[in-house]
Amino acid sequence: MDFHSLYKYVCHLFCLSVQIVWGLDEVTLLNPPEEALPDHRLKILYSCDEPATVQLDCIVSFDTGIISTHLLRQWSCVPGDPKIRTVELNLPDWLVYQADGIVPDSHWVLSCILRASVRYSGFDDTEGSIAAQDVATLQPKPFFSRPVKQHQLCTAWSTQMLQLTQQFLKKQCPLEQETVHLLTSIYASTGESFGITKTLDPYSSVLLEYLRVKAISFPWCLFSIWIFVTRRCQESMCGVLHHIDSNKNFVTPAVFLTNSGQLHIQMNGEAEESSAFLSPFKVPLSEWCQLSVMLHGRTVTVSMVCIDKEQRTVQSTEYLLRHSLRLDDTQGYFVIGGGKYIRGVEGYFGPVVYYRNRISPHSMSEAVIPDVIKNVNLTGWLQTCQEFHLELIVKISGYSLKAEQRAESETCFDALYKWIIKDKLPSNSQCEQWEATVPHRRQAAKLSKLFAFKHGGKRVNLSAVGRALYSLSLHKLGRASSTGMVSRILPLLLQAGCLADNRALRMSSVLYSTGLGVKKQPSKAWLLALLAAQKDDRLALLHLGHLHHHGIQGLPADPDLAYAYYANIAKQTTLDRQSPSAEQTFVEAVYLNNDEVLNLQTNEDHHIFQWLKLQARRGAAEAEQTVARMLFWGQQGVSPNIQEAVRHYERGAVQWEDPVSMYDYGIVLLQGHGVEKDVPKAVTFLKKAMDKGFVPAINALAWYYEQFEQDYKQAVQLWEQADLLESPDAALNLGVVYSQGLYPGKAADQYMAYKYYLKSAERGNIRGALHLADIWTTGLPGYINRHPSDAVLWVKWAAEHNGYLGSVLRKGLDSYLRSDMFSSLLYFMMAAEAGYAAAQFNVAYLCEQNTGSFLDPAFASQCMRRYYNLTIHSQNPDTYAFIRMGDLLYEGLVDGQKDLFSAAEMYKLAALRNDPQGWYNLGLLAEEGYKLPLSALTELGLSELYLAENSSVLSALYKRCRDSEDADSYLPCSLALFNVYLQSFQKHYSATIKLSTAVAVVAAPTIFLIIFGVLRRRALSLS
Repeated sequence: MDFHSLYKYVCHLFCLSVQIVWGLDEVTLLNPPEEALPDHRLKILYSCDEPATVQLDCIVSFDTGIISTHLLRQWSCVPGDPKIRTVELNLPDWLVYQADGIVPDSHWVLSCILRASVRYSGFDDTEGSIAAQDVATLQPKPFFSRPVKQHQLCTAWSTQMLQLTQQFLKKQCPLEQETVHLLTSIYASTGESFGITKTLDPYSSVLLEYLRVKAISFPWCLFSIWIFVTRRCQESMCGVLHHIDSNKNFVTPAVFLTNSGQLHIQMNGEAEESSAFLSPFKVPLSEWCQLSVMLHGRTVTVSMVCIDKEQRTVQSTEYLLRHSLRLDDTQGYFVIGGGKYIRGVEGYFGPVVYYRNRISPHSMSEAVIPDVIKNVNLTGWLQTCQEFHLELIVKISGYSLKAEQRAESETCFDALYKWIIKDKLPSNSQCEQWEATVPHRRQAAKLSKLFAFKHGGKRVNLSAVGRALYSLSLHKLGRASSTGMVSRILPLLLQAGCLADNRALRMSSVLYSTGLGVKKQPSKAWLLALLAAQKDDRLALLHLGHLHHHGIQGLPADPDLAYAYYANIAKQTTLDRQSPSAEQTFVEAVYLNNDEVLNLQTNEDHHIFQWLKLQARRGAAEAEQTVARMLFWGQQGVSPNIQEAVRHYERGAVQWEDPVSMYDYGIVLLQGHGVEKDVPKAVTFLKKAMDKGFVPAINALAWYYEQFEQDYKQAVQLWEQADLLESPDAALNLGVVYSQGLYPGKAADQYMAYKYYLKSAERGNIRGALHLADIWTTGLPGYINRHPSDAVLWVKWAAEHNGYLGSVLRKGLDSYLRSDMFSSLLYFMMAAEAGYAAAQFNVAYLCEQNTGSFLDPAFASQCMRRYYNLTIHSQNPDTYAFIRMGDLLYEGLVDGQKDLFSAAEMYKLAALRNDPQGWYNLGLLAEEGYKLPLSALTELGLSELYLAENSSVLSALYKRCRDSEDADSYLPCSLALFNVYLQSFQKHYSATIKLSTAVAVVAAPTIFLIIFGVLRRRALSLS
């Protein structure tokens, strides 16, 4: 046998071996489209070892979680050489066309997979029936990007009628409310320029809209307002309910409360006519009253029903105007309480209802207090507090008299005076009747006595007793090692709250809201939060904004009401930052599971802070900046010390000539923070910083030219220069200049102002965010529509920079670093109930760790579930919360049973943030046999693996885990990946043996020929 014949024999043997091992089952999609297209000609390469069936399927997943498989084509496969078949890809019409009545509508399509397969037994999707398959992912087109199908056939008249009949049978008239509930909850009004903004849309119904438009010049409607006034208006008038049109004018109706307690009603007519009148009756203090303003043509009827316990007072008056009324409720916006142009009433607003096209069927005499007001029981609390006040006043008066008598007894008097008063002096050995008190009020009585004798009989303020009670409560809570003490301390907090200590009200609200050591009472918690918020407590405002933003604890979700609360504290935040104090601390989002950040926390005596001070003395500019910033704002555990911070600013500016320190030093000189104000010196340092290229200094100099020189041309020039360099403050100031018409040579331009406010907010400026939110909550007619949901997010973001929130967070962190877990939990709970995401995470983490078992296990478990759940719904949650929430769902600790689908969703969200634990846990679920949903794989970029073997899915997941940036995850993820490869090798062990045998069969003749050739050449060379 010659060499060529032997080689040909070996090649045939190799091909035969490969066919024996691998067979001939094959299918390949040669030209799949990238998108779901109609009438695509698809080429499929296929072959089979035995008679089989080739099947083409389309697998679609929807946003509802449903997965649908559609059979497109199938045909027979005959053994033999591979074949190519071209088929028309007839995808379902609802997938590729717009719905048009004939083409049906569908749910939102998340993903679409095209699958070609060779099958032997049946047409199911079991692994044994599919011999080979190939898949391709098609990108579904958005609905309005799809073409409209050109129907080729004329539909029969009877068919068209049947289709129309089905459509009419399915359609219903949209529900439209003629009774508009502008407010369904209770709003605590502080008496400032903050209120609830509402707008109304035209009716969708042609008939209702026709009636509304017709009634614009002849209104027939009624406004019902529940109100509880706590204090007379401090200005001439305060806002109750007013309507602002697109020209920023007060229009029908405008209801105000005067400083005398009367209602001021203002209406306008067609030709800019307007009328105003006062009610003959006054709104009483500390009573729930229903105010009604009824419009009927030219007649205006104003009524008031006040309910005090069982007593009901009804008053009403009617006015006939000289001109016709005009009310277009879709123009402009309504405001409940205070607004841009007027301060609000001090007190509380209950439900506000607008009967849009009709009058309420109930008469005023039938008015019933709404359930939401009954459940809160504000009057009950105030009556109890009033009784407590009277009791303490009696005690303080008695103790003051005793203190005066003691002081007099220690003074020399003549014998006649002693003889006159001796019978009037009370005996020290007996208690007076007014000194008796109930057990839970003994501490208040003791403190009253202490203050009375301390001040020598001088008048004692009840608020001082309240502050002392709150301090005593904190002292006792600080010594508590478990929740058992809370129920004994809570009465002290409630009494302090009664005596006008807002901090005590807020803390009591948190305890009732969370159930920490007391029975959970959401209604009582809400009442206490309302009381504190009405007195302008910052964290109580933040808490109520959070409740109404998300609609939790049984309260309605109302973005406009949430905005009213958030806007208040956000405005205070801008003012607080201009007046830094020791009570404020920079807000830092520190997570307790982050050891790296925890190790950076320091204080004045800590080695990190001392090392930074040493580096600053040696001339390290960055260390000087850091030390000054930590001292000025109270960062990283350092207590605020503005005077010391200024000294570091000065050294960095003067000695080290650092532009950042020059700017900071110039600002404190300009504003007089911690140093005497020196404007010329401030300008000198700001100019030096600007010359060194520090952008904020350009903005500060522009502000100087505007405020001190009134040189708007120079100021605008500098602001525009800084704006080009991405300065957030410059964009804000340019927005203000455009808004107020101060730009040289240009008229006021609100839209240009809006664009600058938007830039400023996106660059991180708090005041810019406030201005932007203010525009979004009312809209800019002709330019910007209302965006109340987005406005809420901006003011919430601004509010969460408040220094008083930072102080509470710092106390929680310091307590944690001191291993005082109970105090840490309490402070973090106060911030968590205000909606701060980092605090919510820390509460969940503390409850999960439960160090020293300071919490009841049942409470700890419930607390962990609740706060991890709140954390994952925040804007930027920590991935650890997703992992732990997924674990809880997997273990069945949320609803009492395992929820693998929701657990996979949590792990997916963590994986999308490149958390290796998320990838790893998804792999564990897949190893347990759980088939990951197509929607999850699509979001992870692994949709092509939906129909692949489980080992392929596991390999992809563990590879992503291994290749993440976390070095600690490399080893466990690599071991898991190796285990997948090992199991895959064991599964295909027999095939490997076959392959090894085939290789040996092929290799043996080849090796023989090589050896034979070598020996033959060697023999020839020898011969």
